[in-house]
Amino acid sequence: MALPKYKTSRANTHSRRANWKTKAAATVTCTNCGAPALPHMACPSCGMYRGRMYRDAIRPQFSK
Repeated sequence: MALPKYKTSRANTHSRRANWKTKAAATVTCTNCGAPALPHMACPSCGMYRGRMYRDAIRPQFSK
């Protein structure tokens, strides 16, 4: 494997890494309850996908 002959400057490093951006996950609205859900996945609030119940709804458990 080749080794770099010179040290890469901070400006070059930062400008190269500037293109590594994250994107928000694309969501669709559930046809059953209207909550946002990931596409091709069961709705986390009602558990429906394409008119079928696939699992019970996931509800956050808050301990007090």
